[in-house]
Amino acid sequence: MLKLPVHATPGAKRTEAAGAHGDALRVRLGAPPVDGKANAALIAWAAKAFGVPKSAVELLHGAAGRQKVLGVRFDSEEALRAAQAQVQTWMQG
Repeated sequence: MLKLPVHATPGAKRTEAAGAHGDALRVRLGAPPVDGKANAALIAWAAKAFGVPKSAVELLHGAAGRQKVLGVRFDSEEALRAAQAQVQTWMQG
C-alpha cells in the first residue's frame, strides 16, 4: 500500500497535483470543503491518477483538515513502484 501524505487545497478551478508542500503532495481540489465533497474529489482524483478503482483508495487520516493521508492499494509491486515514481515527479513539479 502506498501511504501518500497530502496537503489539500479545496475550492480550486480544477483538481490536480501541484508540487510539494513540505513532505506532502499538494493537491488542488475543484470542490468545496463542504459535506465531504473535497474528500470525495481527492479520492476520485487519486483513483484516476493511479489507475485504480475508487475502492482501492481510502482516506486514512485527516478527513476534516487540509493535512491528509491517503492509502492506495495496488495489485502488484510493479504498479506500486510506478506510483511512487509518479509521486516523485509531482513533488518536483
